[in-house]
Amino acid sequence: MLSVAVAHRLGDFLLDAAFESGGGLTALFGRSGSGKTSLVNAIAGLIRPSRGRIVVDGEVLTDTASGVFVPARRRHVGYVFQEGRLFPHLTVRQNLLYGRRFAPTSRRNGRGRAGEVEHVIELLGIGELLGRRPANLSGGEKQRVAIGRALLAQPRLLVMDEPLASLDEERKTEILPYIERLRDEFAIPIVYVSHAIAEVTRLATTMVVMSEGRVAAVGPTAAIMGRIDLFPLTGRAEAGAILNTRVAEHDIRFGLTTLRSAAGDLRVPYIDMRLGTQLRVRIRARDVMIALQPPQGLSALNILPGTVAEIGPADGGSVEMRLDCGGEALIARLTRRSVEGLGLAPGRPVYAVIKSIAFDHQAFAGAAPSTPGADADTRHG
Repeated sequence: MLSVAVAHRLGDFLLDAAFESGGGLTALFGRSGSGKTSLVNAIAGLIRPSRGRIVVDGEVLTDTASGVFVPARRRHVGYVFQEGRLFPHLTVRQNLLYGRRFAPTSRRNGRGRAGEVEHVIELLGIGELLGRRPANLSGGEKQRVAIGRALLAQPRLLVMDEPLASLDEERKTEILPYIERLRDEFAIPIVYVSHAIAEVTRLATTMVVMSEGRVAAVGPTAAIMGRIDLFPLTGRAEAGAILNTRVAEHDIRFGLTTLRSAAGDLRVPYIDMRLGTQLRVRIRARDVMIALQPPQGLSALNILPGTVAEIGPADGGSVEMRLDCGGEALIARLTRRSVEGLGLAPGRPVYAVIKSIAFDHQAFAGAAPSTPGADADTRHG
C-alpha cells in the first residue's frame, strides 16, 4: 500500500498532490512540467516537502506534522532514471553486485527473489552481457542492467522516472516485456513516471493523472482511460479504451487469434500465446466505426453490440463518445456530421466496428504478435 500527500513549492511551481495505490505498477502520467518527477523525488526522499505524509507498506517515510523524515539512503527505494547511470569503469556483473551492497543487512544474505543475482539476470535477459562495460551496451541493455542493479538492493519500492524516454521505438519494444515481468513476478510496488500513453496503458494497474502540480484523477487504468472528460489531459490523439480479454482460439490458416471479452469476441493478428492467457487490449478511438444495424458484406471482422453511454463536447469537427459494450467501455471518435446524421444520443443501441489490422503490437499488454506456427509454449510476453 502506498499513500502519498505532499505540498511543496519549487520556485513559481506549487506541487500539491495526493493519491493512494494498492500496489502493482502505479503510473504517474501527465505532460512535461505537470509535477511527476517532483512527486517521485519526494517519495524517494530527494525532496523534503514543506508539508506532507508518505507511507509505504505501513512504514511512515515522511510526516511533517510529526517531524518524521527518513533520509533517502535509509528509505530502501530503488530509483531507475532516464539514463542507466551505470558506472562506466565496472562490468555489467560488477554494476549489478554494487546494487546488492545497499540491500538491508537483515536481508542481504537471504533468499528473497529480488536478492537472487541469477534470478534477476535471467528475468532481465542479461546473462550474455555480464562481462561487458556500459560503453558496449545498447540503450535498452543499459536500462535492463540499471533495473537489475536497483532490484538487487532489495527495495521496498521501485521508482522508474521516464525509463524509456531516451530510447527509440525498437528499444522500447525490447524492454517493455521485461518491465511487465518485473511487475508480475516481484511483490515490489512500482511507481512509473511517463508521458507516453501507450506505455502507461500497457503497464499500469493504477493510473494517476497529473496536471499543473495536482492530481486530476486516480484509479484503475481502464477506468481512467474510459473517461472522456480527461481527454484534454490524457490526449485526444491517442484516446482509446482498454478491454480485459483472454486468448480463446488460434486460426493458424488465416493468421488470427480470437480474444474473448465481456464486450464480445475480437479477432486480431495472430498472437503466439497459450489459450487462456489473460491480456489487456487497447482499442484506439480512431479505429472504431459506428453502425446502427449489424453490418453485412463488410471486411472488418469485429462487430460488437453496445449502447451509447456518453457523448463528449465537440473538438473542432470531431466528437468522442463512450459506448457500453457488455459492461466494458469502448471509445469512438466520429465527425460531428456523422453523430448528427445517425441521430446518435445516449441510450441509442449501436454496433462498434473494428478492423483486425487496427491491432498493432502496441495494442496488447504482455504480448507481441509473431509468426503463426511458432511454439506457443515458448513465448510468455
